[in-house]
Amino acid sequence: MNETICALATAPGGAIGIIRISGTQTLEILSRVFTKNLTQAQPNTIHYGHIKNGEEIVDEVLVSVFRAPHSYTGEESAEISCHGSRYILNKVLALLIANGCRQAGPGEFTQRAYLNGKMDLSQAEAVADLIASTNQATHQIAISQLRGHFSSKLAQLREQLLKLTSLLELELDFSDHEDLEFADRSELMDITKTIDNHITRLAKSFETGQTLKQGIPVAIVGKTNVGKSTLLNRLLKDDRAIVSDIHGTTRDTIEDTIDINGITFRFIDTAGIRQTQDEVEQIGITRTYAAIDKARIVLWLIDTEPSTKEINDITQRTENKKLIVIKNKADKTDNNSYNLLNLPFITISAKFGTGIEELEQAIYEAANIPALTENDIIVTNARHYDALVRAHDSIQRVIDGLQMQLSGDLLSEDLRQALDTLAEITGGQITPNEVLGNIFKNFCVGK
Repeated sequence: MNETICALATAPGGAIGIIRISGTQTLEILSRVFTKNLTQAQPNTIHYGHIKNGEEIVDEVLVSVFRAPHSYTGEESAEISCHGSRYILNKVLALLIANGCRQAGPGEFTQRAYLNGKMDLSQAEAVADLIASTNQATHQIAISQLRGHFSSKLAQLREQLLKLTSLLELELDFSDHEDLEFADRSELMDITKTIDNHITRLAKSFETGQTLKQGIPVAIVGKTNVGKSTLLNRLLKDDRAIVSDIHGTTRDTIEDTIDINGITFRFIDTAGIRQTQDEVEQIGITRTYAAIDKARIVLWLIDTEPSTKEINDITQRTENKKLIVIKNKADKTDNNSYNLLNLPFITISAKFGTGIEELEQAIYEAANIPALTENDIIVTNARHYDALVRAHDSIQRVIDGLQMQLSGDLLSEDLRQALDTLAEITGGQITPNEVLGNIFKNFCVGK
């Protein structure tokens, strides 16, 4: 924390490159390589000049100055905006390091922001999620966490727990008065259950959060040559899968993702299901069934009327999935109704694109993802989920203890554990070196 750090904050090769500097010696070091003395520069100002190596001009730049504590890291900071040439960026970095800076490690700027109280730990982790966001949903979740909505909710829960703990521990100070109770046990039970409901709801949102981050898996299944690969290519708007009239062309699963209404879906094209003696194709069919098991949504393509056995087989295998039946090749087949045992279906032509918009809407609705806003709290971090589960376990022990009429000191111990566990999420109780190092090691350098 006593060292001044620097790092490239943008990818090299663009029109503009930005180098960040943070630390107590920021302006002194900059003044050694910049054409102006910035040690007395006003906060939140931009200065035009040149980066120089002795008499050699390296580049024409703009330097933005931020004074502590009103900067991203809470320290004296600056950003150099120069041309994006890899040579220029490396030259400027080398000059800064030669004059007293140290190359920043991954996430070190955000780590300093946390250590300087500019954000709590959950907000710091949201920075990485924001950078990694790939769709509207994950972006909104990260923004919500970065703005402190998750932290605020946890603070409310901890305040309630702390009040209960304080009342129970106050009773211990008057232990010689056996009949004295500062915490009404029935009221304590009601408040504890309410807190547990909030914690449980947050923990349950982790499944949704992971689904949104990784993409909702959608398996495309059916017999050979019903148009599965053509449908995948149509959805992706790209020739991702080989399309052929030869049966058994697809022998392995092919995956790719698209966004529908701000949600990422991970489509899996599978080998056609049929009886075959081809050993490689049989492996592909086995993987088809595995893809169905892992999928949340299954698209069953048909181009002829399926038998009752086929219908029963697919409905049994997708019993806990959302099944969408698709009648393909609307350009070739007649419009006579199939006997699908009352299964709803969508008619499309994967080849010509007919009905694709209706299908995409059906897929989006099948995902059953509620519309998200910046105020919604969705847990996406495994560390947070683990802490919430452990807090729930502690609260559950309190509820069980109240039902068994245990003494206040035992109840207080479990409440304390819940408090400490929730504090781990925002950084109230944490092992600095090991845990912080693990959290920030996956950040990009320069952030």
